[in-house]
Amino acid sequence: MSHSSPLAPALAVIFAGVLHAIWNALAKAATDRYAGFALIGVAQGGAGLLMLCLAAAPARASWPWIAASVVLHAVYTWLLARSYELGDFNQVYPLARGTGPLIVAFVAATALGERLSVTQLAGVAAVCGGLGALALAGGASRRQGRAIGAAVLTGISIAAYTLVDGVGVRHAGTAVGYSGWLFFGMGPVVVAWVAAARGRSVWPGVRAQWWTGLPGGLISVLGYGIVVWAQTRGALAAVAALRETGVITGAIIGAVFFHERMGLPRLAAAGVVVTGVALINLH
Repeated sequence: MSHSSPLAPALAVIFAGVLHAIWNALAKAATDRYAGFALIGVAQGGAGLLMLCLAAAPARASWPWIAASVVLHAVYTWLLARSYELGDFNQVYPLARGTGPLIVAFVAATALGERLSVTQLAGVAAVCGGLGALALAGGASRRQGRAIGAAVLTGISIAAYTLVDGVGVRHAGTAVGYSGWLFFGMGPVVVAWVAAARGRSVWPGVRAQWWTGLPGGLISVLGYGIVVWAQTRGALAAVAALRETGVITGAIIGAVFFHERMGLPRLAAAGVVVTGVALINLH
């Protein structure tokens, strides 16, 4: 694994975070959220099939990791949908995203033998602390306890699939081939989950929302494909933390499009996140 020229992967992961915030906002905004996720699954499966046609097959050693990741992504999708049913985008999104990097950093350091410098560890802590402050700025209303719980569980699932894919892609020998099989497997599973949950009643929503659901799925493929590639170039904890800077985009989207309050506390927390990003990339 190469650790040279860290700037390009870092910028790519930050861009991936922006893409992640955009497709999550599309999912949150869907009038029929189940239909929206079904369309995202269709787009993911189709994009995965295209990637399979363009890339070499991943090494056999990566197949168990791909299978585990498909399952974890399905769980993540269900938890994400549940979170958006229960809470505001500006609170649920940063809390879910902020939980993951802490878990990834701990596991990567203790179980995978990765080592971050003191400065980089401070950066991870700053990013996670800033994200947590973004989530809790302004206080949590009594009715949001279940939303916060669902968001934290979503963050745990994010950490799980991030670690699995970080290890799996390093066994694969091809980031594109690994991503292709991941999305090709994940898409039908998501569609099957929606079909089992809603049956035929979901199809009117699918017909009405294809123009946002399909682009949302393609954006998710591009964003996470970048992350999988970056995991072959740098430490998993740093990649996970940098990706979550997309929460700044999420805060802006929440304020502008969902008319959710941002305010000075959220702006200050966003500044802490940016500071953390700078620390992560100091060598």
